[in-house]
Amino acid sequence: MSFEVAATAYDRFMGRFSRPLGGAFVEWAFTGADAAVSALDVGCGPGALTEVLAARLGAASVTAVDPSPQFVAAARERMPGVRVLEASAEALPFEDGSFEAAFAQLVVHFMSDPAAGIGEMRRVTRPGGVVAANVWDFQNQRAPQSLFFRALRDVMPDVDDEVTRAGARRGDLAALLTGAGCAGVEQSELSVSVEFASFADWWEPYTLGVGPAGAQLARLDAQTREAVRRRCAELLPDGPFRIDAVAWAAKGTA
Repeated sequence: MSFEVAATAYDRFMGRFSRPLGGAFVEWAFTGADAAVSALDVGCGPGALTEVLAARLGAASVTAVDPSPQFVAAARERMPGVRVLEASAEALPFEDGSFEAAFAQLVVHFMSDPAAGIGEMRRVTRPGGVVAANVWDFQNQRAPQSLFFRALRDVMPDVDDEVTRAGARRGDLAALLTGAGCAGVEQSELSVSVEFASFADWWEPYTLGVGPAGAQLARLDAQTREAVRRRCAELLPDGPFRIDAVAWAAKGTA
């Protein structure tokens, strides 16, 4: 899936969560001697996880791909030493065993064919290398967007709350890795907390049209959008508050 929004809009919507998640993800996926020499970031977006990998491994050891041209351009500008290519997860433009590790952060549930995408990640990872992915826990309403989706459901029917997407439920990612032929598959939960100065600080990113949440809000008429905003305001305090979020994570060996 390609995102048709500006990189700065995605940063406002998800960057505050994806950056700390990326740090926790890399620390969990790498254990001592597992630290990779070269790594691939699949579905890199504007580069939140790419930055973490580049800081750990060196920019020259990191390659990133994304199908959205504006995200590719943003990642190239932000990390000039990283090789960033426009490509989809389901058709990675690399030879077999090109990397010591392949990562997919917050992207499996947007792949048009998750099994093919994870299979490609395993293919381009050398034998013994790490293949890892994470997705927010939409199943238990522990994603950053879960409260918004709750308010949206209170106002309108037929909401895409991302619960049925691949990776959004316990065991989904582990099953995908196992199905792709990865060995020694492990799964875990990764938690992050983000502070918001006000309700307006939290609400504004949803008005930017990013992801299923923003896209659904943008399609509503002004009266219904205002009803959603009011319902969100009822569920959150106006003053400073914290949003806690949890992601499912899984890793295996190619």
